[in-house]
Amino acid sequence: MPEDSADKAVEDAGVFPPITPPDDEVRERAVARHAQLTKPAGSLGRLEELGTWIAACQGACPPKPFERARVVVFAGDHGIAAEGVSAYPSEVTAQMVANFLSGGAAVNVLAAAAGATVRVADIAVAGETAPMVSKYKVRNGSGLIDREDALTAEETVAALRAGRDIADEEIDGGADILVAGDMGIGNTTPSAVLIAALTGTEPVAVVGRGTGIDDQGWIRKTAAIRDALRRARKVGADPVGLLRTAGGADIAAIAGFLAQAAARRTPVVLDGVVVGAAAMVAEEMAPGSREWWVAGHRSVEPAHTIVLDHLDLKPILDFGMRLGEGSGALTALPVLTAATRILAEMATFADAGVTTTASSDAPAPPPTPKPQTIPEPPPAPTYTVAPPLDL
Repeated sequence: MPEDSADKAVEDAGVFPPITPPDDEVRERAVARHAQLTKPAGSLGRLEELGTWIAACQGACPPKPFERARVVVFAGDHGIAAEGVSAYPSEVTAQMVANFLSGGAAVNVLAAAAGATVRVADIAVAGETAPMVSKYKVRNGSGLIDREDALTAEETVAALRAGRDIADEEIDGGADILVAGDMGIGNTTPSAVLIAALTGTEPVAVVGRGTGIDDQGWIRKTAAIRDALRRARKVGADPVGLLRTAGGADIAAIAGFLAQAAARRTPVVLDGVVVGAAAMVAEEMAPGSREWWVAGHRSVEPAHTIVLDHLDLKPILDFGMRLGEGSGALTALPVLTAATRILAEMATFADAGVTTTASSDAPAPPPTPKPQTIPEPPPAPTYTVAPPLDL
């Protein structure tokens, strides 16, 4: 491909149509409906807020309960794992992909509990995986980001397009709520670099324990993030360039997936720090996408709180989780389902024949009696003693 054509392809890969926000008029109708449901106003707290958000995303009040919730786990390895930044070797990624396919992972159990189904996409696993998951494979592992680019320009385009295509396939297949998950040994390291590059944060503030590294592993990880960040900050204003330099094929695919879901007006439940890093890049490529996302949980990874603050997202749960796979988002999904069904299925005061203090048919309360005023006692009589008579 000629150089000019390659540059144009890279530029186009990160271009999305203007993002239309969820419907504010429907949101207002949902708020008004909540005020008519058989409960004190505001008594269900955050559930009310989540339900109105879903109504606005669907453009309908009352909203429809979810019919096809889908979690897509994007899998990929990272060369930086060779630097000892993870407690597990890289071969675990391919092994876990097989575990997902056999139904034995946390994501499978949590998805079943939440009424969702699981799709796995091998984007950059350093090893062979089943043909059913490797359709969009870009490469075997991403580059060693402390000294080389994670991807070539062409691979970056391919990864972004993979994410976009997967979003389109799921939405065209009937998905009405999506969850993005991740699997990749070493993937919290490039995620931390992306977050630091986009927020101007220092390495020590974004580095976490990931899979459970010890103190020496933490030191190695901090050094790797520091060195990769020096390279990443040179392209910090270019989200596609940032993915190429310091991201990875799986993270780029997640970013494309999230931005395309927003462009297709489909809500997404975000997971932890890896998906959060991809979401930050997606918001840079397609401003306004974050209006279509809800944070499923707050990860214990310190960089994830930075993500949530940057995107102005309030997590549904804070359970001290750090697994990835979409596990935190799936744990939160039943809460979102409940919020939607409350708004859709709960009776109004009028439907249930329940009196509300706002009803004009309710008898007026008796007037409050005025307090009785106790009169002041009359002043005591004054007696004058006459002088004795002179007889």
